[in-house]
Amino acid sequence: MCRRVGEPLCGSPKCPALKRSYPPGQHGPNMRQRKLSEYGLRLLEKQKARHVYGLLERQFRRYFDRASKTRGKTGEALLQLLETRLDTLVYRLELARSMRQARQLVSHGHFLVNGRKVDIPSYQVKPGDVITVREKSRNLQAIRENAETANPSLPYIELDPEKLEGKLLRLPERDEIPVAVDETLIVEFYSR
Repeated sequence: MCRRVGEPLCGSPKCPALKRSYPPGQHGPNMRQRKLSEYGLRLLEKQKARHVYGLLERQFRRYFDRASKTRGKTGEALLQLLETRLDTLVYRLELARSMRQARQLVSHGHFLVNGRKVDIPSYQVKPGDVITVREKSRNLQAIRENAETANPSLPYIELDPEKLEGKLLRLPERDEIPVAVDETLIVEFYSR
């Protein structure tokens, strides 16, 4: 997907899009690029967002339906819902190297939310909730390595590296969310 879009979506330093700037396929760099239709552009934008957050189609559609029922801009509400998932916040706190690793660490029960063990990656964290690494999990190599270099620069979260504890201060604004997707195209895709 990263090569199809032409930008690193996976967050990995070894992303294939960084090595090869042409899309995947049999003919490689010699293949001509076709112009995408309006529908194709919207579909690609939705697929980018799905890939960034690691969601299946049904999950993503449920998030869109929930966002469309809220007040305000639907696209902004969608991104706020996706950004306040527990696995996303673990990744944004830099306690995991990738979104996939964050999802796995959460599902294996290595994190507490407000002192309670949560092993559901899609758990919706509310502003003011405290995310802590479990006492038993503090010596895990993956968590220890990431915590040593963790220095999140997003204004809506804070991390205490000594306690291995992060906090969601408030809901993120659209310009603070570090995802390169155009949410208006996603809204248009589902509104057709």
